[in-house]
Amino acid sequence: MSSLLRSLARPATAPIRRWVLGAFPRGQSGIDYDHPLGDPGWFGPDSITWRVHAEFPGMLAGGLCALMLQTLHPLALAGVYDHSNFRDDLVGRLRRTTAFVAGTTYAPTAEVEALIDKVTRIHAQVRGHTADGRAYSADDPALLTWVHVTEAYGFLQGCRRYCRDVPTAVADQYYREYKRVAEALGATDVPASEAEVDAYFARQQSELVFDARSQEVLAVLSGIRLPVPMAGLSRELFLGGGAALLPEWATTMLARTPMQRAQSRASAVMLRGMAPLFRRALQDGLATRACTRMGLPASVLADWP
Repeated sequence: MSSLLRSLARPATAPIRRWVLGAFPRGQSGIDYDHPLGDPGWFGPDSITWRVHAEFPGMLAGGLCALMLQTLHPLALAGVYDHSNFRDDLVGRLRRTTAFVAGTTYAPTAEVEALIDKVTRIHAQVRGHTADGRAYSADDPALLTWVHVTEAYGFLQGCRRYCRDVPTAVADQYYREYKRVAEALGATDVPASEAEVDAYFARQQSELVFDARSQEVLAVLSGIRLPVPMAGLSRELFLGGGAALLPEWATTMLARTPMQRAQSRASAVMLRGMAPLFRRALQDGLATRACTRMGLPASVLADWP
């Protein structure tokens, strides 16, 4: 971008930058993204994953879409409901999830492996029984697959809807790449293409329910207050953008009203228009640092490989 264009964009990008860094402060993970030089991590600059995950609006809206989908699986939801402080610290939970996704995407190899080991140990401690007596555990391969697929779906659709066009072949490559994280955590039979993800969701629908626990978690999510200016407006924008990414069957199952659907469509239009501003405001993010570690300019991520 020329210096003139940067000057013209600054009044819009500066508040966005403050908003993002207020909601998701940098430097708290303890991960060294800058060394060792030349270490591509698990994906590297030729990957689709580096490109999809570099788009902040798509990632945040996609992550919220994934949370909405996850409330529909009783066993997956039980682990969060029984073992998480989501009611009191949902912001902290979102930040930890964001840090894990960012770390496994852009960190060098040793840091990624340490993250995987840490989360695997945490999962081993999360187990129990639902109200109807069914056992669950966070390291259940099937549940790990469900959580991964909802997240990968949300991130991909967020990128596609708000940030850049994603051809089917590129989407398929993303699913093939990103399943590496899920499989490292213990997931099995992970879908590896858009068609496989669609078929997976179709098979899962008989296991899904929208119950009182789902409603409670969604109520907490709808009231989240990020520590940023205009928190309510920001929340509605990204929650609406996340809901706009839901498959139609999930929108129906979640009993979203015509008004809610209309609000989601409006949020989607706004996010699509704002995506270039987010990109300009966050040019020094983790994707840029990972490219620098590889001796490359961040501009290599502008096009699909």
